[in-house]
Amino acid sequence: MLLGIHLSLMIGPEQPVPAPAAITEALVGVEATLADEGQSGFQLTFQAGRSGRPDLADYPLLLNPLLRPFNRVLLTVIFNATPRVLMDGFITRTQLTPSEDPGASTFVVTGEDVSVVMDLIDNKLPYPAMGERDIVDFVLLKYLPYLVKPATTVEPRSVQRPPPTESIPTQGGKTDLKYIQELARRCGHVFHVTPGPLPRQNSAYWGPPERIGVPQPALTVNMGPESNVDSISFSFNAMAAEVVVDVVQDSRTGALTPVGAGPSTRLPPLALFPAPLASLLVHRRVSVLQGEGDRAESRPPTRGGMTIEEALALAQSKVDASVDKVVTATGELDALRYGNLLTPRGLVGLRGAGFSNDGLYYVQSVTHSIKPGSYKQRFTLTREGVGATTPLVRP
Repeated sequence: MLLGIHLSLMIGPEQPVPAPAAITEALVGVEATLADEGQSGFQLTFQAGRSGRPDLADYPLLLNPLLRPFNRVLLTVIFNATPRVLMDGFITRTQLTPSEDPGASTFVVTGEDVSVVMDLIDNKLPYPAMGERDIVDFVLLKYLPYLVKPATTVEPRSVQRPPPTESIPTQGGKTDLKYIQELARRCGHVFHVTPGPLPRQNSAYWGPPERIGVPQPALTVNMGPESNVDSISFSFNAMAAEVVVDVVQDSRTGALTPVGAGPSTRLPPLALFPAPLASLLVHRRVSVLQGEGDRAESRPPTRGGMTIEEALALAQSKVDASVDKVVTATGELDALRYGNLLTPRGLVGLRGAGFSNDGLYYVQSVTHSIKPGSYKQRFTLTREGVGATTPLVRP
């Protein structure tokens, strides 16, 4: 039984408090986008009116100190009497659009999740004798005030901790966020910050895409009253998958060694028929000779930038990232008919679209669009091919 949806807005410097009536009454739309990698963000749309002598100088919303950049915003949705933290972040931009028509002027507040505080200062710190996971754990310790607990990090399949006499990983003038994301790409991992489970709490994750676990309630199309998806489209990109072939000079021995990866992937299978091998035979060469980021810079230029183990790990991570984008499904659903909130970074079942497109998908991103009397969710799903791997999906 659906008990209704209620949106709660809290705002303020550092520790947000319930928004005053002057702000909540002017709020006409909310959008929050959550993705499996990169930064999540939000957008608040207000009706910006002016009336009477007190408003001759300026729009009241522009003068409100709570809507200034770098104030913290907390969005909570109470869905079926259960509170769900939708977004926790900071205002980064505002935009005013005046209009001659009464009530048509808008003031839009845009922001990013709390990971934006990790993207403010460039650093050139060294990390001697530390592997990728060690570096991520160390960097994230600085942001514990914004996290409910230490970050969840997963050891890469290939762990490299070069001795300081050989090389010293260096951040190389990048912000903490960009450096952590670079380390994630190198290992085939993702990094994201998830709001909740309680207000003013956030959980950081650095590891492989979470493609295992219990799927969310199914998305249903073309099934009459059972349908809960308003629209959906499927795209098959045969050129998305890659095979990596290269020659690497081992930084330890100096020997030239062939390195390759693909077409197989390390990701748990979601499709019965992955991208056909025929589409992979036209190799798009991906250079792994010099590597990415700090380690290539910190090693002597006369030697190779990577060990064979590092090159193989990087090559496989590129294959994993490309294969997972072969089939993409984009669409929109009504949260009231769905009876739940679709969340990214997990699995969801799809039914009613035919054998080729039914089955399990990885939820890459979800955009929540909330207006008075309306709650829509736009989503992007991905997997490596077509065909359902299960005879049925959980409703």
